[in-house]
Amino acid sequence: MKIGVLGAGSWGTALAVLLADKGYSVDLWHRRVDLVDEINLKRVNSKYLPGVEINKKIMATTSLESAVAGSEVVVLAVPSHTIRGLCIQIKDFVNCEQYIVNVSKGLEEGSYLRLSQAINEELSYNNVYVLSGPSHAEEVANKLPTTVVVSGEKKAKCEFLQDLFSTDYFRVYTNPDMIGVELGGALKNIIALGAGISDGLGYGDNSKAALMTRGIAEISRLGKILGAKTETFAGLTGIGDLIVTCTSMHSRNRRAGILLGQGESLDNVLAGIGMVVEGIKATKTAYELAGKHDCEMPITTGIYKILYEGYDPKDVVNQIMTRRSKHEIEEINSLYYYGWN
Repeated sequence: MKIGVLGAGSWGTALAVLLADKGYSVDLWHRRVDLVDEINLKRVNSKYLPGVEINKKIMATTSLESAVAGSEVVVLAVPSHTIRGLCIQIKDFVNCEQYIVNVSKGLEEGSYLRLSQAINEELSYNNVYVLSGPSHAEEVANKLPTTVVVSGEKKAKCEFLQDLFSTDYFRVYTNPDMIGVELGGALKNIIALGAGISDGLGYGDNSKAALMTRGIAEISRLGKILGAKTETFAGLTGIGDLIVTCTSMHSRNRRAGILLGQGESLDNVLAGIGMVVEGIKATKTAYELAGKHDCEMPITTGIYKILYEGYDPKDVVNQIMTRRSKHEIEEINSLYYYGWN
């Protein structure tokens, strides 16, 4: 079987290695000639996944047609804001029998669509599947135990993809709630920015625990409005992904938040990280979505103020801490224990 992986960043490369190690032939696409040459000639990806040997069954290419044509499965592993443009580029090479698997996490700016919806608008004859969960590329590439979820409309095809990606160190569950799986993956990046900001301000474990707990509550609140199954947010693509992204230094979103909390400008933060920080765009989209649906998301609102309105992080923390007092149990009951869809 041939598999096309579009995007040779850290996650795309890690998944390509995983699939090649299982014996599949993988075409790994990237637009940069120098990166493609490095992978093919030196069998490394020094920028995005240093220290990992690239399996010889992986052939890097700058040709989208070569990567897509003849592949039974096409994995989309590019930044969320480039997903639609990539689908427009490949639509002439895609056939209706191919599996399209998106592994990017985010929401489309302006349209407020989940990425699977944006993909389906361009590749209308294909069912789109999503692979998501707490999965740092660096750990997967080093074969550390990892557990994720595949989601889509057709159970049998989800189970095919479950088997395709599963290894003795990469366990894959299935979940039919694509809305919840995608929203959990996109919105947790916002809370991870907040966790980093908290660390950058020098706050402690108490602060981060509160932020993560209240963060999953507001993710669930918006998710429920948008049609997700609330219980999904108690699983791997909800609280699981939130924990790993808020606590690990592998997380670009947390690292970006730390720099913001230390007083760095957003431009300097992005230059220092050197890769896409998905939570920055997701914050703007989620803030606007919350406004459209009259959904209370105080953490997201606070991070929006820091990123886009120049607020001082300490002032935002004070605003959140001095909000009107509430009874926690009423909100927990409404989200988790009663009224599940």
